[in-house]
Amino acid sequence: MSILVFLEQRDGKLRPVSREALGEASRLAKQLGCDVVGVCLAAADPGLAALGDAGADRVLLATDARFARYEGATYAAAVVQAVKSASPKAVLFAASSMGRDLAPRVAARLGVGLASDCVALSIMDFALQARRPVFAGKAFQTLRFPGTPAMATLRPKVFAAVTGAGKTAAVSALEVTLPVSRVTVRDVVAQSGGKVDLTESEIIVSGGRGVKGPEHFKLIEDLAEALGATVGASRAVVDAGWRPHSEQVGQTGKTVSPKLYVAVGISGAIQHLAGMSSSRCIVAINKDPEAPIFKIADYGLVGDLFEVVPALTEAVRKINAHA
Repeated sequence: MSILVFLEQRDGKLRPVSREALGEASRLAKQLGCDVVGVCLAAADPGLAALGDAGADRVLLATDARFARYEGATYAAAVVQAVKSASPKAVLFAASSMGRDLAPRVAARLGVGLASDCVALSIMDFALQARRPVFAGKAFQTLRFPGTPAMATLRPKVFAAVTGAGKTAAVSALEVTLPVSRVTVRDVVAQSGGKVDLTESEIIVSGGRGVKGPEHFKLIEDLAEALGATVGASRAVVDAGWRPHSEQVGQTGKTVSPKLYVAVGISGAIQHLAGMSSSRCIVAINKDPEAPIFKIADYGLVGDLFEVVPALTEAVRKINAHA
């Protein structure tokens, strides 16, 4: 018996969300008395033996040139074969852009249910139980799985990674038969800058309609730079063309759970709250004392953002200078 974790890699490097999923799998495995098995699809070994320190007992590695870039049907076929080979009690994916596309494909092929965007997992009566937000985060749903394997995607930055497990994972080759794909991914065009993805950011500074224009987003960028943060935006800002969709936080954007979320000039529409309400600490800056964002904020500052943000940025820079 085992728990299988899909190990997500990009450009030959494992993503942090994979370690988070391994960490949760190792905690569940201790309760079940089973092994944690990772499965990785890559063009070459990205250094999987080191994942023993992150909680993996062994790793199944399928290598093929077609795994260099993500393509849903090809990846799903390989993961299904890994599941049938390992016969796990549960299969975990990160709720990243890749995991959100891949996990449903695998679940459909296996004919099992899938709990998506989970914020907590537990064991009850020797079976997996999942907790996930519903109705734009207004309520939580607790799910149990009638059969095996149970499948779930885990919200990034919610589950802690394990370090110092003190073991080396045994890496073994996984032979897979890949179908002839009707789609070929020839190239991936990434945005320049090498910024940290919002879903993996520890600190996010987001701007809303209160910023009043794209030319004023320099205030948000300056504060984010001082804090070592990533810039986010509300849907209104993205719809207006002020910022790219990749920065949108919300129900139709990205769901984030950073340690610190600073909302600047964001009123707090339900759509936006659904994407960031699980942040550990929320700071809101808005001139409207009745703005809904203040209802979920841990700290709120009522004031003109054009005065508050520059002063806050300068204060942070002074702290950094003396650190």
